[in-house]
Amino acid sequence: MITAGVDAGNKFTKVVIIRDGEVISRDQLPSGFDRRQSAFKAFKRALSTAGLNEDDVQKVMATGAGRSEVDFAGGTVTEVGAAARGSIHVIPESRTVIDVGAEEGRALKMDETGKVLNFTISDKCAAGAGSFIEMMSQALEITPEEMGSLSLQAVQTVPMNAQCAVFAESEVISLIHSRVPKADIARSVFNAMAGRISSLVRRVGLNKELAMIGGMAKNPGFVRELEKDLDTKIFLTENPDFVSALGAALIAAEKIS
Repeated sequence: MITAGVDAGNKFTKVVIIRDGEVISRDQLPSGFDRRQSAFKAFKRALSTAGLNEDDVQKVMATGAGRSEVDFAGGTVTEVGAAARGSIHVIPESRTVIDVGAEEGRALKMDETGKVLNFTISDKCAAGAGSFIEMMSQALEITPEEMGSLSLQAVQTVPMNAQCAVFAESEVISLIHSRVPKADIARSVFNAMAGRISSLVRRVGLNKELAMIGGMAKNPGFVRELEKDLDTKIFLTENPDFVSALGAALIAAEKIS
């Protein structure tokens, strides 16, 4: 059985194709202004990588903010539902999941089958999502990836207000002018953002079996600050930004089994 999942996010669109529960292909493209076109192009590229045609795929399910625009999909699933299903597949021991992408952060609690028991989502402010890190990295004149590595060299954390991305950016610029080392500023930014995400986790209920998915799971500086704030180890997986697309593909398989 071959199925596919499309995660049409605000910034990137991810596609995963699975055969009998195993990933055989994945692809990612910027969502751009036409998410439907981006999704279809990423889907075609994933098919090409797997050596498949559209007719070989028995069902496609879409998730993400732009899921309703993926008109070639046979159904949709919420971001929370897809994240839970994908997480329990790649990290079976996980019971609480942090999902932080470009535009939104969320935390969810689930049982051993991946059924969602509780969830909460960050507000619309960028301070709870990956775009916040992009803004701060631009102020520091480094890339988000460099910022993550640099923060690991910090020797102190400077108190920072992360309730508003605009105010936080002003604080970063002020710290730069005060000649605070970039490493310390980077760590302070991650620390402030971790505080916002940690509050979501505590709201749904923290289990020690804590996993993290989404693009920010690839940032070691952010992960470290979250682990410190929550005082627990976070389970990670390869390709964390594709977990929701995988979840959608797994749900597609369940729909036709």
